[in-house]
Parts: sequence; C-alpha cells; structure tokens
Amino acid sequence: MSTQHAFEMLLKSALVQQRVDVFDRDADMSFGFDKCVNLCTERLQVSTQEAGFLRMLAKLRDAEQHWYGVVSEGILYTCMRAAVTLFDELLRRAFSESLAKHLPDRILPISTYPPKHIQALIDEEFRQVQELLRPGKRHGAEARGRIRTLLAIQALEIEEFRISERDIDKFEQGVRKGEGRADLLPNLSTVGTEVSGEGINVTVHFTKTQGAPVRWAGGDDAAAAVKVEDLWNKFHWTRGKLAAKLGLSTGYAAALRWKLGIDDDESCHMHRFHNRTRIDGYSDNAFRKMKEVMTAPGFDIRAIYQEYRFRNSI
Repeated sequence: MSTQHAFEMLLKSALVQQRVDVFDRDADMSFGFDKCVNLCTERLQVSTQEAGFLRMLAKLRDAEQHWYGVVSEGILYTCMRAAVTLFDELLRRAFSESLAKHLPDRILPISTYPPKHIQALIDEEFRQVQELLRPGKRHGAEARGRIRTLLAIQALEIEEFRISERDIDKFEQGVRKGEGRADLLPNLSTVGTEVSGEGINVTVHFTKTQGAPVRWAGGDDAAAAVKVEDLWNKFHWTRGKLAAKLGLSTGYAAALRWKLGIDDDESCHMHRFHNRTRIDGYSDNAFRKMKEVMTAPGFDIRAIYQEYRFRNSI
C-alpha cells in the first residue's frame, strides 16, 4: 500500500514538473492513480511494460486495502525489487536524481528465500491454491486470497480490468474441477522477469516473453476470471458534451476532431450501434489533444472550420 502511494506521489509530482494539471476541477479533487499512469505514458515516456507494472501494483494494493489478499514472499520480493528499480528509473527520468540519495545509509535486507523467476513463482502459487482446495481441506479463505493475487498480476498484460467476487468463485470452481493454470491464467504465460547486476546493484524488470497463443473467451464461458472494464467508462464524452467542455459549438468541435484525426484514433474514439443508431464516445485523451491545440499560438478555429466545410463539400 505504501509503495503504490509513493508511486502516485512521484507520478503526480513528475507531471506537475512538466506543467501538466493533475487536478480535476469538476470533481474538485486530484486525478486518480490510473489516470496519472495514462498521462505519464503520454508525457513522461512511461513504457507499456512500466505502465503494466504500475497497474498491477495498484491491483495488489486494492486487494490488500479492500479485500483479503495473500502474497507469497517470493512474489512480494520480486514485485518490491522491481518497484525499487522502476522508482529509481522514473526519479532519474523526471528529476535527474538517484533514489540512493533519499534512502538511509543502513539497510539490511535479510532473506533465506532465494529469488526465482516470476513464472516459477506463479506455478508455485497455483500449486499452493490447488493444495488448499483439495477435498477435506478447510483453507478456502487463504486460497481465495492467493487467487486474488494471481488475478491482480494479470494487470501487467491487461490495461483495464476488474476483479469481482464472482471471478474468484469461477477460478475456485475451475481449480476444483481440475482445470490447469494455462486454462485459468492464460494471460500470464507471456510474463517474465529480467534480473541483472548483483549485490546492491541488482535490478529487476518485468518483461514480456513469448508464450503459447491465447484466445479470449466471451461472457460466462471465460474461465480466466478476467473482466475487461466497460470501455464506455473510458470513452465517456459524447460529441455534445465534449464540445461543451471545450467551449465550442458542435460544428467547430467536429471540424477540430477532423483536423486532428480524433475519430480515427482508437485511443480517442470508439462507436457502437444500438437499434441502427450510431453512438460515439470520446476519451479524455481526445479532450486533451483538442485542448492543447486550442491553447497553441496562432490557433484559428474559424479557418479550420472553413477548411472542414470545403473538404466535405467536395
């Protein structure tokens, strides 16, 4: 929990350093952790793998704060060592400072458990869950805590998802039916760790490795107990609301979206049909791109609108 909070403060301070607003004026509060991660991928060159690690850390924090999670010493060590590595890298990237400058002189980490590759740790955890759920055992609570941790690690590979009690139930039922790790955790087959250095210079990175091909199962057929968040939570701006937020007429907003290619950008726009009616949704990324252009020197929405009308009349 403390590590996730430390990262949130680091990301927000790094964004402020880049003169990026981290305060939601409408909600009268600062942005949440996930939104800060998304902003940092755009402004601070946070990679996809780094963002995945930060999302996983947030899921593990949520499990500890709001539910009951069981994290083995091996997974805890790997995650925390990777966290120290990433924190140092982000601190250097944003402020040109080393984490070592901010740590006390005397640190004595002691462990009788040698670090292992993340795939070996995941296998061990899955076997432990199987053992805890054997007939006659009464360790369901601990098993579910370990299941929640395994599911949280999938945030490394899946950008937006949530874990519900129903998902835990389905995973538990799958284990009791004899389903294997590949069936219940297909998204973790490509997760790896890269360890370099030794002694005080050791670093740990989570990486993406080649794994078996995976297909998504739909609806209640999905055994992997992963639910992708409703994308309409991300693409929550309608055309009218987006224009109003920007202080533009719908016509001017349409012209600006056309000029920037917003409707063709999958990170900015999506649509669906309901009874033959097309419904368009726009993300905060679309709002930011349009807002940035509007504040740039020489911006002329009337000229863009005239160009838009001329192109559409051809």
